[in-house]
Amino acid sequence: MPPLARYIAFLTTLALASAQSCPDYLDYALEPHGPYSGGRYNLSYQRPRPECRTIQIGDVDAETEIIKGKIADPDLRQLFGNAYRTHWILLSSRRPPPPPILPSLHNFQSTIADRQRQDIEAMWLRDSANQMQSYLPNLVPSTKNNSLASLYRGVINLQARYLLNSPYCNSFQPPVESGIPPANNTSASDDTVVPPYNNQSVFECKYELDSLAAFLEICTNYWQSTNDTSFFGKYSWISALEAVLDVADAMRTPTYAANGSVLVSPYAFTRETTRATETLANDGIGNPVQNGTGLIRSAFRPSDDATIYQLFIPANMMCARYLATAADIVDALGSYDVLCKRMRDMSYELRQAITKHGIVNVPGHGQVYAYEIDGYGSQNLMDDANIPSLLSAPFLGYLDRNDSVYQNTRSLILSAQNSYFMRGPVISAVGGPHNGPGYAWPMASIVRIFTSDDDEEILGQLGMILSSTDGLGLIHESVNSFKGSDWTRQWFSWANGLFGQCIIDLSNRKPEILKASFQ
Repeated sequence: MPPLARYIAFLTTLALASAQSCPDYLDYALEPHGPYSGGRYNLSYQRPRPECRTIQIGDVDAETEIIKGKIADPDLRQLFGNAYRTHWILLSSRRPPPPPILPSLHNFQSTIADRQRQDIEAMWLRDSANQMQSYLPNLVPSTKNNSLASLYRGVINLQARYLLNSPYCNSFQPPVESGIPPANNTSASDDTVVPPYNNQSVFECKYELDSLAAFLEICTNYWQSTNDTSFFGKYSWISALEAVLDVADAMRTPTYAANGSVLVSPYAFTRETTRATETLANDGIGNPVQNGTGLIRSAFRPSDDATIYQLFIPANMMCARYLATAADIVDALGSYDVLCKRMRDMSYELRQAITKHGIVNVPGHGQVYAYEIDGYGSQNLMDDANIPSLLSAPFLGYLDRNDSVYQNTRSLILSAQNSYFMRGPVISAVGGPHNGPGYAWPMASIVRIFTSDDDEEILGQLGMILSSTDGLGLIHESVNSFKGSDWTRQWFSWANGLFGQCIIDLSNRKPEILKASFQ
């Protein structure tokens, strides 16, 4: 079946599901359902009824069953089965059916917000890229023409469209073709943003460097898995890539010129709010940044919280890594030598700048990577659970997990010297200011597994993840490290997919781990 026909079939599935009496998954996931795992935690089964499953991909389902067969522990087996296949769920039967065709294989993925805000019909560049990444193990050259590959191409095309329209923004409204009306973001309704944006196409315009890197990442993932170079020569991919590079170059602008005069910032953001992390200091331009570092500024972190110092090291790491690999796609296309060189040069410059300015000395830990710096000597020594993080640097492919500076950094991050490392009897993991002190994020435990070779450490983190679902059998956004029944977001799609990806990684890297018992 041709790619477009497969995509139309996928949309038809969505339409049929929306026409049925299917519960809102946010409500469904709040309640336990049988059959239960029967293990120590007796975890609930959380897959919707077959008629309410909006995407069913045979390769993914088959892989899931194979991996489940390798897992000895009943709770871990149930959690994997729930988490890995709850990525694309029709959030509510209230959503109108989509039209029969979306041009250019565009694919819209809405991103779940917290329970208080219900479901948000908006697409974050970062989250949609990460939701796709979870199924990367199933994307191989032989799948280039199947539905999973079509979904990848759809997300890439839609992200390219968004970046061409508003490259400083992080979250976007449904495309006009979807028939889904624009969401009303009351938080952003009075934002003052430079450059301005249209709220009919943009849901929120927080400039986050990692959102640009996420576009490069999903493109790299698709290309390296399928060897499909021809796709990138179609539609508007090259133009979107150039838009990303233009923003990156512009956001190397410092606060002051050589003579001390204040330069015009390419981006500014202010919001009336009671949360300091929701707006930028100095009338929206953020805290001053020194010139000459070569690093790219980021106004916000991947948590959507404002940076304190705008030279955000994890996002610069992510950019350095994926600029180089996306440049390989450009090189394979041919005829874009100048663009290819521009990308590779920027990647090299970022690596040099991170090594020169991003590594600091901390008593008791030696040389470590700072989370944020300003170029003047100020440094923020912490980490946040959201990816990209310092902990995730090997997972991003920026460096090897045995790198000495990374190991020093890891030691600092996973200690009480990290102000956002939460410790408790339920779960000990990195958290962040988004949910505040006391709330550990299981996502950080998953990243810790990805970046460890220590069996004891991996088993310990898996045990904590299992004990922190409150019996619901899904990965929460964050959990009170002393009270497992106190959590945020019963179903955090990104973390659930990441957990499934992690278990598949363990099945290849450390298969004996899956034979362990947590009873």
